[in-house]
Amino acid sequence: MIDLRLLREDPDLVRASQVARGDDPHLVDEVLDADARRRSALTEFETLRAEQKSHGKKVAQAQGDEKQALLAHGRSLAERVKALQSDADAAEQRATELARRIGNVVEDGVPAGGEDDYVVLEHVGTPRDFAAEYGADFAVRDHLALGEGLAAIDTERGAKVSGARFYYLTGIGARLELALLNAAVAKALEVGFTPVITPTLVKPEIMAGTGFLGAHADEIYRLEADDLYLVGTSEVALAGYHSGEILDLSSGPKRYAGWSACYRREAGSYGKDTRGIIRVHQFHKVEAFSYTTVEDAADEHRRILGWEKDMLALAELPYRVIDTAAGDLGSSAARKFDCEAWLPSQQRYLELTSTSNCTTFQARRLGIRERTADGTVRAAATLNGTLATTRWIVAILENHQQADGSVRVPEGLRPYLGGLEVLEPVR
Repeated sequence: MIDLRLLREDPDLVRASQVARGDDPHLVDEVLDADARRRSALTEFETLRAEQKSHGKKVAQAQGDEKQALLAHGRSLAERVKALQSDADAAEQRATELARRIGNVVEDGVPAGGEDDYVVLEHVGTPRDFAAEYGADFAVRDHLALGEGLAAIDTERGAKVSGARFYYLTGIGARLELALLNAAVAKALEVGFTPVITPTLVKPEIMAGTGFLGAHADEIYRLEADDLYLVGTSEVALAGYHSGEILDLSSGPKRYAGWSACYRREAGSYGKDTRGIIRVHQFHKVEAFSYTTVEDAADEHRRILGWEKDMLALAELPYRVIDTAAGDLGSSAARKFDCEAWLPSQQRYLELTSTSNCTTFQARRLGIRERTADGTVRAAATLNGTLATTRWIVAILENHQQADGSVRVPEGLRPYLGGLEVLEPVR
């Protein structure tokens, strides 16, 4: 949730952030108005409460008609105190509801605009020239054709059993996913993360606390009978892990790497990347998640991006890094960097990793605080980033395909596949 103190002290900063996101800047004024009414009601409430206490002493000392008059006045005071308390509570509830609709304040330098207004920060690696390697007549296979040839991906039976956008990973497909995820856990351990197998069902307050029940709530599966949500990322469960706690961050960030199944409804994306396993309802992912101080958050964000790039290097994929525009951040992120791998079959880049600096936005909602060196308590900062996910199989198969339909295994993944160097088609 937005910091109300920041909102009061620098409303123009928050308005500018709203404009950059393409959201309503007047929401800032509505929150300030409700907050002002709350504070006014509280001030009047405290004044009357003090008068009420003083009045009680007078009643105790009075007698006869004077006492009756004082008692009547006391009853009037009590009614006014109760009404002011109710007014203050209503104004606070209204201010909180409105504040929850304001997205995190974007960092300086984040591009304004929507999905297509990102800024490319760098290109890493060079896409293969298949025509030069195999001749002008070579037809690049997409990941599904390759996966079927390897007996690695079965979308037909996935649809038969579960419906559209479900699939089976079989044989080497299952092994390849496990190799990717285990490599991600190894990277996480190397840089100080604690591996965690997380719950994939969470309570409404945890889902709301991470900021996922806003504009994109229709992307989330909800189990109405149990009032639980299926997570679209282990970020949700990891953010809830320390909810309501005070953390000791004096020795550095608390880092967790969550391995989980993830579920997304993909509402409104009909016809978009429906072939194969690019945009599906269920997948697996290893997610990096950090709790740190506000001062360290931007540096931790760059560190997570660096670890994502290490993983992409291990998979030997050409990719670019983009600075996501404000309107495409999601409500909880103050900044987000995506790494997008080259997809030969479509001649475009495909998002494989995303890392977000959520500053104190999630922590305020979830009551996650840290104790500073001087003993004061304040909101912590949270960050997240993808270390590997099922979608990586798409880029690996396409970028490392060979003329006969086989796929070369990147050297960094071979130890996780028993030393296997080439994935051979099933004849």
